[in-house]
Amino acid sequence: MDYRHELKFLVSDQELEIIRYRLNPLMRMDAHHSGGTYQIRSLYFDDLEDSCMRENEDGIDNRRKFRIRIYGGDDVIKLEKKIKYRGMTRKLSENLTIEQCRFYMQGRTPPFAEVSERLQKELFAEIKTKGMRPISIVQYERTAFVEPAGNVRITFDRNIGGSKAITAFLDERVPLIPVLPQGQHILEVKFDQFLPQYIENVLNMGTLQQTSFSKYYFSRNPLQTMGCM
Repeated sequence: MDYRHELKFLVSDQELEIIRYRLNPLMRMDAHHSGGTYQIRSLYFDDLEDSCMRENEDGIDNRRKFRIRIYGGDDVIKLEKKIKYRGMTRKLSENLTIEQCRFYMQGRTPPFAEVSERLQKELFAEIKTKGMRPISIVQYERTAFVEPAGNVRITFDRNIGGSKAITAFLDERVPLIPVLPQGQHILEVKFDQFLPQYIENVLNMGTLQQTSFSKYYFSRNPLQTMGCM
């Protein structure tokens, strides 16, 4: 997958419902998840110097993050690397076994002989040389719309919470602290080279507040809110 545009907006319950109503006849729901809404839980990593955290604070544009992600409704565990470069993003992904995941949850690496995929080798090196370790959990409920023209994906991320209970990552429930005030959510718009005009018109409500919101950053600082952003 090449680099994609990614726009984020802070939205209210009312704004989300209006946009959902407008998108329903124009875009289809994500076919991979029945019912349209599913849970996403991610385990984020940072090094001993908290480089990922500091890069978010400093607004550095070129950065990357490692995370392990579980998509609700799937039995697949993914190791992902998200890269941001010149305002665009790219995501690389590989499957993990439960055993491999448990090693990473403990801040350890699986036996090197079992590490055959590229991302795992990169994370292995980061753990050994920079002290990369699991640092926070992010969980939320996602609704996704897709459109082949422009390879557009619009997601509503509700009830975003953060947790430091790393050992509970694979449990049915994780204790969470909300990272946004009640009734506020994140709308993400991802596309390749262009955003079709009819979709742009739907989003042009005159009230949407674009943001650089990082779920990882606010999971590390769950008592901060977006009220002043």
